[in-house]
Amino acid sequence: MRVLEYGERALLLEVEPERVSDYLDALLALDLPDVVSIVPAAQTLLIEARSASATGSLRYRLESIKPVSGTRQDLPEVQINTVYDGPDLAWVAGQTGLTVDEVIEVHSRSVFRVQFCGFSPGFGYLSGLDERLHLPRRESPRTSVPAGSVSIANAYSAVYTAATPGGWHLLGRTDAQLFDPARFDAGESPAVFQPGVIVRFVPQ
Repeated sequence: MRVLEYGERALLLEVEPERVSDYLDALLALDLPDVVSIVPAAQTLLIEARSASATGSLRYRLESIKPVSGTRQDLPEVQINTVYDGPDLAWVAGQTGLTVDEVIEVHSRSVFRVQFCGFSPGFGYLSGLDERLHLPRRESPRTSVPAGSVSIANAYSAVYTAATPGGWHLLGRTDAQLFDPARFDAGESPAVFQPGVIVRFVPQ
């Protein structure tokens, strides 16, 4: 873990892969009054301070921070009903040496955790993918991936929240509405996936 300066009033916390949400939990538990925002990414957390003068004491506290294993109690577990009929399902089976049924079983029995969000609104990068399904992204991305596509790439799984180009391998699909701006009207987050949320895929 390293703490780096990032402009005049921000620090960048470099952490181990797939431990971002654990460090985020640790930061939130500290209840740091001088922190304006925390932005998780693949292997970093960007921590914005209220002022340049606050970064000194903040850096001191960050240098001794330890990741917290476990999940935040305020975040619910999300179950995603999934139809496993994706166009890449058979290809993934062939590449991994598993049968199609085994790919479905391995993926659906995994317990995932949202590490960070990005790429498109509500798109969560889910750690916890079984190593047998770790495959690099497609050499040639698709020009359009349907919204609701359940996918894998490298060490992550994900659900496309909108129709966008993409290079992940498509295992199936879901009707779950994971991003809806109308939720603002009810005082809720428009995104279902937030860092730390536990996710399970349920075959249909």
